[in-house]
Amino acid sequence: MTRPNRTSSPALPFGLGALATVALTLPALAQEAAGVAAESANAVEPAVTAVVSTVDKGDTTWMLLSTILVIAMTIPGLALFYGGLVRAKNMLSVLMQVFSGFCMISLLWVIFGYSLAFNGASEGGLSAFIGDFSAMFLSGITPDSVAATFTDGVEIPELTFVIFQLTFAAITPALIVGALAERIKFGAVMTFMAIWFTFSYLPIAHMVWFDGGLLFNMGAYDFAGGTVVHINSGIAGLVAALILGPRKGFLKEPMPPHNLTFTFIGACLLWVGWFGFNAGSNLEATGLAAQAVLNTIVAPAAAALTWSLAEKFTRGHASLLGAASGAVAGLVAITPAAGFAGAMGAMALGAVAGVVCFWAVVTLKPMMKYDDALDVFGIHGVGGIVGALGTAIVASPMLGGFPLDGYTMGGQFMTQLIAVIIAVAWSAVVAAVAMLIAKALFGGARVSDSDEHDGLDISSHGEHAYN
Repeated sequence: MTRPNRTSSPALPFGLGALATVALTLPALAQEAAGVAAESANAVEPAVTAVVSTVDKGDTTWMLLSTILVIAMTIPGLALFYGGLVRAKNMLSVLMQVFSGFCMISLLWVIFGYSLAFNGASEGGLSAFIGDFSAMFLSGITPDSVAATFTDGVEIPELTFVIFQLTFAAITPALIVGALAERIKFGAVMTFMAIWFTFSYLPIAHMVWFDGGLLFNMGAYDFAGGTVVHINSGIAGLVAALILGPRKGFLKEPMPPHNLTFTFIGACLLWVGWFGFNAGSNLEATGLAAQAVLNTIVAPAAAALTWSLAEKFTRGHASLLGAASGAVAGLVAITPAAGFAGAMGAMALGAVAGVVCFWAVVTLKPMMKYDDALDVFGIHGVGGIVGALGTAIVASPMLGGFPLDGYTMGGQFMTQLIAVIIAVAWSAVVAAVAMLIAKALFGGARVSDSDEHDGLDISSHGEHAYN
């Protein structure tokens, strides 16, 4: 992805300029030449318009459809996936946090988020880290504004790019909700998301996807958001959960999901929506978009099966929750590589992510005793790191990949590693500060012990999910 290029009015064609020159150098023919020039301008104008007006309706339709698919990932997909994983008394609180977060970030994106992420100077000052306010409130962006795709001369309406990127911005803070579920105040989580979005999501999106961004200029590969979305949110979820503290009874009493049917439906909606997430990031309806769709099928399929196999060997059974979690882990891992990997590389990357994320959820979390309630770090943080580093490998043409010019596996791996380190450090610091601010503003970010015992549905929202 790159920043939009807004076009200006076309210059006169070369032939008319030459004709004007003849008129100036041959006074006797000036009047006749002027008449010919006027006639030529009238004749050529439609052709000029046809050449310059390169907005592709097919690509635009694909991008609008991809945008709708990504919205379905968040509401209802992510909301149902998370809602089924919590206890019944907290079902509505998770739905409300995801839904309200989507609404809030959508507004913030239009007010200042898009401007800070995808506008600004290409070099100098802070342009490597953040944009400017030149497009605040979408100033200067009209239905006639266009954004460049990856093919020279082919464009889509800039508003299409704006709303597509809005969906990425909205789902990323919503992912963090899962790490804080069942014990955070509603106002505190909304405040946290607003601060973190402003100071972590926007700078990292700018650094990775803006053509003057630090990581963009370093050559970091992130086709659809492995660093921007998944590592960013996974690390924030871990840090925020550590500061917030564990749920009452964590590691002492069982806290099983209350409705795996909802979780399964949510996982399926996530998978379907992810086609817009990954293939839409190509910005065009081309063969590479088709490759991204294929990769978005085979990587999660492989991850679901390897997670299930790991579960069978270590626990004696393969669970539906495990298969769904594995599929999400595979989707996370293929996200940065969706347009760089071939099908075989995507399968391998998904298979590795399934096993590694299983270990992070089943072994690492109990060992470190952090209460990442719905495994945001274990799946999105760890899976995002596996995917970001693995992209450098599966992009190799020897493995059927599609790298950019100048690619070497070793050099790209080091670039990816640097990008991961920067994203981890940046997100962790912002998440810590945002959580501390939320705690200070609300007299502590946690609900009271009695409210936690009763459940956030009734204590925070005054209603029950079930009668």
